[in-house]
Amino acid sequence: MGSVLTAEKSVLKTLFIDFKQLTKVGLSISVVFTSVAGYLLGAETVDYSIVALLSIGGYLMVGASNAFNQVIEKDIDAIMQRTKNRPLPSGRMKPTTALIIATLFTIAGIAILYAINPKCALFGAISIFLYTSAYTPLKAITPLAVFVGAIPGAIPFMLGWVAATGSFGIEAGFLFMIQFFWQFPHFWAIGWLQDEEYKKAGLHMLPMDKKDKGAVAQIIFYTCVMILISVAPVLKVTGNLYIYPITAIIVVLLGLLMLFYGIKLYKSQENTDARKLMLASVFYITVLPIIYVIDKFLH
Repeated sequence: MGSVLTAEKSVLKTLFIDFKQLTKVGLSISVVFTSVAGYLLGAETVDYSIVALLSIGGYLMVGASNAFNQVIEKDIDAIMQRTKNRPLPSGRMKPTTALIIATLFTIAGIAILYAINPKCALFGAISIFLYTSAYTPLKAITPLAVFVGAIPGAIPFMLGWVAATGSFGIEAGFLFMIQFFWQFPHFWAIGWLQDEEYKKAGLHMLPMDKKDKGAVAQIIFYTCVMILISVAPVLKVTGNLYIYPITAIIVVLLGLLMLFYGIKLYKSQENTDARKLMLASVFYITVLPIIYVIDKFLH
């Protein structure tokens, strides 16, 4: 009896781990975190039921995108060291099962976001559609896939604002642009680290498909654009989205950390510096929304 129970527990544990891998729980939670920060920035009074709906809807939306992505890229994932142990390429999960999960997540996610307001549902639907129908197939065709992928990737911060206000204005546009431009240094740093793996799988993840100084020059350029957009609210040009000068200084310092590693990578072209840049970018997109929210509640 004990061995049967142990076996059942083991199966359940494997299923749970596979489910987490299919929906990329870590990434989904970071998206929910950014969406909630966007909501807090836009809300005059915090409605916890909307925060709950946004969190669940946002998680389902990202989970669906990742599950569809892994169904489409099953054979590509099998080639790469980093992804070959995922549920589908390893054969632990059937593509049909993953498709059912992705479809249920899509329907439930959009329905929950619709309960907040129709615009949220629309942006959620656009995000899933672009990620699975444009970004995923384009990766095997052109480096421009990163630009297309940056659009669904930039929706979460802005989605929170739309959930709070019911409208898409200049404020939501700026939150979108911060996350949009952030993705280039972030993804190209990953592209640099995984270059051989991506090339083996036939994916185009670096600008101009070259691991050279030209790619890093683009990383540095987009990092600078990201910093400028992130501090623009201090100039009172972004509607109701405003930050104090002291906050703007902190944001610049955060951005300079990314820029520092970008310049180091330009000089060294070493993977160690690309990894530091990638970690600095994760730090930036985690801390920036927190700083913005703290600033708002000090107004």
